[in-house]
This record gives sequence, C-alpha cells and structure tokens, in this order.
Amino acid sequence: MSLHLYTFRKPEHLCLKTEIEALFGAGNTSMSAFPLRITYRKLAYTGQGPQVKVLLSVSKRHFKHAVDRNRAKRQIREAYRLQKHALLNAMPTDMALHIAFIWLSDRPVPSSLVSSRMHTALKRIQEKVCPINNAEQVAASTDEMVTNTHEKSTNSTPETLTPKE
Repeated sequence: MSLHLYTFRKPEHLCLKTEIEALFGAGNTSMSAFPLRITYRKLAYTGQGPQVKVLLSVSKRHFKHAVDRNRAKRQIREAYRLQKHALLNAMPTDMALHIAFIWLSDRPVPSSLVSSRMHTALKRIQEKVCPINNAEQVAASTDEMVTNTHEKSTNSTPETLTPKE
C-alpha cells in the first residue's frame, strides 16, 4: 500500500459508461468548491478493484483550446493524487465511491488553489461518507486534550515551581 500511496493508476479511473450514467443519475450527492464541482456516489465494495474511482471532466465550453483543458485536468489529477490517502484511510472497508470532478472556471487557476479546494472537497466527502469515524476521531482528540490538561494541572505543584538550591 505504501508504494501505491501517491499514484493514480488506470483502474482508479472511472471509464465505464454504465458507471458514469449511474454517477450522474439519481442517488448521487454534489457539492461545489470553486473551481471544482464534485459529484459522488456511495456503493458497496465487493473487494475487487480500487475502493475509489474518479472521473475528471473539463468542458470545451470553458476552455476552447485542448492545451488549456489538458492543463486543468493535469491540475485536478495531481491534486487528487497527492491528497487521496486521507480519504482512503478514513473509508470503511465495505464501501466504495465513484467521484466526478468537474471544472467550473472559465479561466486558468493556479495549482495551489486547485490543491487547496481539492483538500476541502475530499475532507467534506470524508465527513459525509464516514461520519462515525470522524465522530470517533473528534471524541478521541477531545479525550486526549482533557487528559493532557489534567496531567499538566496535577504536575504543576508548588514544589516543582520553586527553584532548586
């Protein structure tokens, strides 16, 4: 798994027409993080293939030149490739996702903005898809903070604060 952590191989691409039609049909969820629109669909994971499949779309209406469309797709692909591990680690083992990233902007956008919006989008998907895991993480971090605060208050006795002679 660690060797394939930052890859985006062909099996992870959403290519089948039936899967794409199902993604854009009823029962999907959409959100927007400009310059991206994200549509995703939850599925049962059968254990075959990747857990998350991704579709990238940049319309000819937004960019007339293929060079500009390819650059936008490359930015989306790179941002997803570098940040997908957080989503994959949080997903339940019995669930699969199909995600479409659709470009909305009419102008080129810096890669740093695409990356930050991808991070926001994947975090929002993670919160909606895995609410139990997030609740456990929040509770665990709250328990750690309470424990650390308690330890600090019990360790700061007057003897430890006086200088040693």
